[in-house]
Amino acid sequence: MAVPKEKFEIQPAQCSINVTGYASVLTRDALAFLATLHRFAEPRRQQLLQARRERQARLDAGALPDFRADTAAIREGDWRVVPIPAALQDRRVEITGPVERKMIINALNSGAKVFMADFEDSSAPSLANQLDGQLNLRDAVAGTIEYTSPEGKSYRVGDRPAVLVVRPRGWHLPEKHLSVDGAVMAGALVDFGLFAFHNAHALHRRDLGPYFYLPKLESMEEAALWDDVMALAEQELGLPHGSMKATVLIETLPAAFQMHEILYALRDRAVGLNCGRWDYIFSYLKTFRAHCGRLLPERGQVQMTVPFLKAYSELLIQTCHRRGAFAMGGMAAQIPIKGDEAANETALAKVRADKLREVQAGHDGTWVAHPALVPVAQQVFDQYMPSPNQLQVTRQDVEVSRDQLIAAPNGTITRAGFDNNVEVSLRYTAAWLDGLGCVPIHHLMEDAATAEIARTQLWQWLHHGELEFPDHAPIDFALFDQALAAHAHRLRGSDVPGGTRIDEAAALLSELIHAEQLGDFLTLPAYERL
Repeated sequence: MAVPKEKFEIQPAQCSINVTGYASVLTRDALAFLATLHRFAEPRRQQLLQARRERQARLDAGALPDFRADTAAIREGDWRVVPIPAALQDRRVEITGPVERKMIINALNSGAKVFMADFEDSSAPSLANQLDGQLNLRDAVAGTIEYTSPEGKSYRVGDRPAVLVVRPRGWHLPEKHLSVDGAVMAGALVDFGLFAFHNAHALHRRDLGPYFYLPKLESMEEAALWDDVMALAEQELGLPHGSMKATVLIETLPAAFQMHEILYALRDRAVGLNCGRWDYIFSYLKTFRAHCGRLLPERGQVQMTVPFLKAYSELLIQTCHRRGAFAMGGMAAQIPIKGDEAANETALAKVRADKLREVQAGHDGTWVAHPALVPVAQQVFDQYMPSPNQLQVTRQDVEVSRDQLIAAPNGTITRAGFDNNVEVSLRYTAAWLDGLGCVPIHHLMEDAATAEIARTQLWQWLHHGELEFPDHAPIDFALFDQALAAHAHRLRGSDVPGGTRIDEAAALLSELIHAEQLGDFLTLPAYERL
């Protein structure tokens, strides 16, 4: 398993940290394991990313996404995923968050059934953040994780921690600091590989996986690559085939047309699909970036009750339960509002209503972003789902067509909605550049997905021209430039997260919004500046 030293490189010119401090993570054997994964997966990964570009070009030319004709036999066939492990039978409330030490402890102690430790949308992937996260999770798996705050408060994990599930980065994101044979590694393989190498045996001995959440997939072929990577990792680590389990986030519009196929590609290890609502909305916007007739109203009006999102979530429930997999609900992004009891209760009422919709529709569990929301969500699921899950809810009443999945809802664009998109895009980008991937803004926990919605909507509204506010005032670049400058002036040097990076963030955002073509991901050009 050894790899020649000269074939595996840590790019010193791009490192702002002393990697020798992570010698226990970046061991020679761990690097050899990463190199094995890279050499196996990289050619197919590049082919799949090219397939994404070709598919988007067809969409830009006027094509519409649809169910695949060549995989009809999979959708119509009678098959099921392998039985779900005991540790994941009850997932009624899952909490998500970055791999920061104190947050890991608080999440494990939150009372949630599952903690999704996130190397992706709620983490800014500086090398220090990613490697600190690996150290933190290794300590968590070993049961030795502790944290003492600057004020002297101690944090330790209690006796009944949440089950750990890890989300690596998506296939599209690079890890610029690590290369094999002169080629930069995929961030997904670095996150997955290091966690698996250091923790898989300990978790397997306790019948706890390892378990993973897989983000941003767009096709069954991308799911199949993950299946093969996990099979190779099991083989290299001496684990039984199928030890690693996966829940897939259905958070791209192309993936919504291949839910059966994705489960089939992972049928030896799939345990469920998740309604990744915010990224799904972003993907809808990106998929139809050239379709002026499919613009969405402002973000606050695009709730899960609008027809295209309702259709997607119900189709996911029907698909999962037909195949013996769990159908996980989406994120409640609200955070407690301190000092305003009425506003806080209004926010909590929105959470309850959202969770009630999910459990009554047939979801087997849901997501929250803050520990204070765990008992709120759990109360709803406990009341309406007394059993560990709802696999018996088949939703045979659901019939979803292609047109239902792509129908744009009615709505408006208000001045407040436009301005909020500018502010959220700017503040999140500045915080991300400063190393934070999970940022509270106006009592919502914003991550990369919600920032992507905000900046993509701005691009579409401005580039598809002749749009107006309800008072008939034009939505134009002059208004955007004015709003961006005003927010940058107000926030520059302030104590908000990323306050020192506001000007850099404003320049990047202006470049992205004024560009003739919509950039695929905010995090790709931002990563070059991280």
